[in-house]
Amino acid sequence: MQVPSLSDSSTLQRSNSINCNGRLVDLSVPKIMGILNLTPDSFSDGGKFNTEKGALEQTHKMLKEGAEIIDIGPQSTRPNAEFLTAEEEIRRLGNMIAFIKKEFPETLISLDTFYAETVKFGYNEGIDIINDISGGQYDEKMFDAAAETKLPYILMHVNPSYETMHDKIDFADITLSVNRYFSEKTAELLNKGVKDIILDPGFGFGKTVEDQMKMMDEVKYLGFGKFPLLIGISRKSFIYKPLGKSPLDINEETQKLHLKVLQQGAKILRVHDVAEAKKTVDLFKSGSV
Repeated sequence: MQVPSLSDSSTLQRSNSINCNGRLVDLSVPKIMGILNLTPDSFSDGGKFNTEKGALEQTHKMLKEGAEIIDIGPQSTRPNAEFLTAEEEIRRLGNMIAFIKKEFPETLISLDTFYAETVKFGYNEGIDIINDISGGQYDEKMFDAAAETKLPYILMHVNPSYETMHDKIDFADITLSVNRYFSEKTAELLNKGVKDIILDPGFGFGKTVEDQMKMMDEVKYLGFGKFPLLIGISRKSFIYKPLGKSPLDINEETQKLHLKVLQQGAKILRVHDVAEAKKTVDLFKSGSV
């Protein structure tokens, strides 16, 4: 597989914008992606927002607090979560995407799924971004679905199967390994015609605490400086477990890490606590740190 040259500007996009259904979204100022779990079993907010009323209220709250993207997830990917088929995901989603789009038409909606069939359903309902934790590895048709819909695609680094996604891997060099993965996957996506790619290094998935802290220090080296970076560390165990705290009690530590990745060029923060992340983004934008 041919890996695009880092100096070849004809094959690699600039990291300043993405095209969402014909709408050019400027990423020169970092964006906040608010997490909307439609699941009964997510690790920190399962069952809270899986009704139309609950989802709408939470979406309104996150938008008011500063989110510009709402990431809808029909399936939990925490360790030992219930496994859903694409059909079950679609049934759980119901009319929720269209319902939220009708109420908040300017809001960008990303769909958190590793199924091509769910992506196609979401596309018809009005999603703007594909958020695939599997890097196309759990459904061989996913990259084709991304190419067919022409939606921006979030490519996450993860272990190669659903069963092993949380198995800790002994990486000789985590940053090198993640970049090698990104090189191979972005080449495949570009060859299929996917033009807008966002990279997610996969904090919380199959990596030791030490490797994840190393990645935090080396975010600036991830993604070749050509693709926008999304960082999702909200309520992740590599932060709270070493501190002996709960997922809901690490806001201060999380915001320090958010600031650290913003200073290294991260473009999107995927978060549960939008208001706190907005303070961090504003602090970063002020240039006072």
